[in-house]
Amino acid sequence: MKTKRETAKQGSQSFLHGALILTAGMAAVKVIGALFKIPLKYSVGEYGMGLFNVAYNFYGPVFSLATAGFPVAVSKMVSESRTLGRWNDVRQIRRVAFPLFFALGCAGMVLLTLAAPFYCNRVIETPHALIPVLALAPAILFACLGAVYRGYYEGLQNMVPTAASEVVEAIVKLGLGLSASRWAVSACTAEYAEFGTVFSLHPGSPDEAMFLTLSFAAAGAVLGVTFGSVCALAYLALRHKRKGDGISPRLYQSAPAPESRRHTVKRLLDITLPVAIGSVAMNVTGLIDATFLQSRLSGILEQEPERLLSGFSGMIPEMYLENPETIPTYLYGCFTLAMTVYLLVPALTQAFGISALPAVTEAWARGDRREIKARIESVARVTALFCFPAGLGLSAVAGPVTRVLYGEESSSPIIAGVLTLLGAASLAAAMCTPFSSMLQAVGRADLPVKLLAAAMALKLLVNWLLCSIPEINIYGAALGTLVCYLFLATAQFFCLRREIGIKLSAGKLFLRPLLCAVLCGLSARACFSGIRPFLSDGTMGEAVCLGISVVFGAIIYLLGLFILGAVEKNDIKMLPKGQKIAKTLEKWEWI
Repeated sequence: MKTKRETAKQGSQSFLHGALILTAGMAAVKVIGALFKIPLKYSVGEYGMGLFNVAYNFYGPVFSLATAGFPVAVSKMVSESRTLGRWNDVRQIRRVAFPLFFALGCAGMVLLTLAAPFYCNRVIETPHALIPVLALAPAILFACLGAVYRGYYEGLQNMVPTAASEVVEAIVKLGLGLSASRWAVSACTAEYAEFGTVFSLHPGSPDEAMFLTLSFAAAGAVLGVTFGSVCALAYLALRHKRKGDGISPRLYQSAPAPESRRHTVKRLLDITLPVAIGSVAMNVTGLIDATFLQSRLSGILEQEPERLLSGFSGMIPEMYLENPETIPTYLYGCFTLAMTVYLLVPALTQAFGISALPAVTEAWARGDRREIKARIESVARVTALFCFPAGLGLSAVAGPVTRVLYGEESSSPIIAGVLTLLGAASLAAAMCTPFSSMLQAVGRADLPVKLLAAAMALKLLVNWLLCSIPEINIYGAALGTLVCYLFLATAQFFCLRREIGIKLSAGKLFLRPLLCAVLCGLSARACFSGIRPFLSDGTMGEAVCLGISVVFGAIIYLLGLFILGAVEKNDIKMLPKGQKIAKTLEKWEWI
């Protein structure tokens, strides 16, 4: 019979193994996403990216229900039933969730479709964003259905289906989205040159024709997202049909009878609603930026255009200066290009939150305080070790990263300035998902919702005040993101510590990784400045210099971790072949 210590050890290994699988999947998705968004920027420009991201951020809160909220609810219930040996309940949860999430997906799709014209035409006053928004609406239904499979497998601590389906979705988005976008630009340009129309519409001027073309191009890009969600659902359904869930029929036979379907639906809704509200609030930051950033910039342009534009001398192309109503969307497009890079950090560490939920739920269900403490500390420490150097490193080399990814364009200084602030914000943002998951795992799904509501209100206030100052403008939104997530991560940590009744030391978990991350960022920046004059001009020389600087910063970071003792032996042991690595490091007296 296994001791509690052995069980805890196995649970921790399972947690990190699942987290690494999801991290690998997330990394692949983000690389594919970069291969999608970087060429898309060259195809549609900053204005087209603004339209694309208006659609994405308007759709984001609803979509987050399907990709984050619903799977978490299913995963938590499945994990609890699995831990208690109620295998018939495990199967019933999946069966009950399908019709429920189908209805919610249909409602979300209809709601988005009905709200889109009012939002685009009246709220943000960007009519060209309407076509891309409508092209995204069907994705909500397919994503909701896919959420059932993802949450089901995550609750069984099998992260492979989630990771694989996300890669499938990203590949389809890349291939179809880029192809459709480029075809739209080519077809619209040719039609206007020959007939003076754009898909049978009659623009009033060449500039209007260009903006309309970019609207259809952005719609083509988001169609890739819609069809990606269809293909991800198809993959999950086929995988389940062919491989099943790995649960032995003997377990079903020996398990107690399931609870009534009505009771299961009630439990699922009780968990889903607070989790769903929390996941929506987490994504409302993008909607706040998409809505209020553009409206505040429009207000400045009407009242004090000289003060605003003086800060962007030489950074805004003449076409937009001649059409001032397009400048807010152009600047918003620059902001979202920085956001694309910033989101890499919290997206990668999101895997630890997904994997932590069933692991901590299992420990909580057993009531083993030592196991609970070990798992929570492991999640927090490993997340910090990953995200702190990534975030501060991003801030340190924001300029080179921008030039390598998006080229030496007039908008590069704007994007780099925003990215410098967002890199710092990513440290706190990356911690929020694991903390939220662990609060849900210990039975306080309501707390992430309440804390998120307070954080969103704080962001809204900071955005409203700072974005209206002409000299701060879009940088106010980045500062709002920093303040929002710093408050949220701090509040979540102390609430988690209070709920479990176990002392967790913030200094022990986060201070040493933070100091090492500061060294990492400073080293990378110094290395770049030192060797850049000796390498060739152009993007290739910039990329080589950036790569060397990142490697140098990473080496300094790792040395700092071992010198300051920020890495524990158990953390190393949980890695693949960790026993061998731990022995080697002990031999060298590094741990």
